[in-house]
Amino acid sequence: MISFFRSLFDPQFAFLRNALAAGILSSVLFGILGAVVTVKRIAGLAGAISHAALGGIGMALFFSASGVLPGVPPQAGAVVFAVAAALLIGFVSLKAKQREDTVIQAIWAIGMSAGVLFMAKTPGYTDPSSYLFGNILLVSAADLKFLAVLDAAAIFLAWKFYPQIEASAFDEEFARVRGIRTDFLFLAILILTAISVVMLQTFVGIVMVIAMLTLPAGTAGFGAKNLAQMMFWGVVFSEVFSIAGLALGWWLDVPAGAMTVVTAGAVFLAASAVHLGNQKREKTKAAA
Repeated sequence: MISFFRSLFDPQFAFLRNALAAGILSSVLFGILGAVVTVKRIAGLAGAISHAALGGIGMALFFSASGVLPGVPPQAGAVVFAVAAALLIGFVSLKAKQREDTVIQAIWAIGMSAGVLFMAKTPGYTDPSSYLFGNILLVSAADLKFLAVLDAAAIFLAWKFYPQIEASAFDEEFARVRGIRTDFLFLAILILTAISVVMLQTFVGIVMVIAMLTLPAGTAGFGAKNLAQMMFWGVVFSEVFSIAGLALGWWLDVPAGAMTVVTAGAVFLAASAVHLGNQKREKTKAAA
């Protein structure tokens, strides 16, 4: 473990410092967006969006390699697919809730399948696992700048529209009666989540990004009294999990993204057990 902290200050390991910065910056998005995703119970929607992004990645790789759109980055295709999926899911969720689950599963499956097909036809070898599971050690300086911009946008929106977000998250009908544009707010949250997912998949990958959108916020939810506290402690827990996962991954020579999610999952399960134990003791005291 000591070797990890020594390597942070070694000029030869600039990529490790980038990875640490990415973990800290990603934690802001995980904490803020994760709290809203958890409270509004839209983790399934976020999961479908994250998996649909693979279709855009595969399409961009194919068009770039075949010369149709030379030099187009995979993130560009991922953003297009993710935002399109977010809008489609959002409109279906708002207009036809009885078909919401079917559309979510269809987008989830179609997006991943399209990505695999595009990658299969891309000249040369393309490894989908690098996009499915991510590698935080490959984060670039440009990625860090874009993450910082997303963090600033998320913090500004959470501060500027906090009352509306909180009202919509806990009681959408009441918020609508009070004149809050809940439909617009819902779509805006989905679009920001979609764009964030594209960047966050570099950190933990498409498959595991949904875990980091829910586990830190879920852990924070056991002690938080309102949405603001859930966001704050979600960011704190995300940073702790990210740093611990990176350090343990470096020490044990295992993927840092997977180690981060395992760490977050272990803490969440432990917190759940403690919470259930406290509830049982309170019920026993009340019965006595």
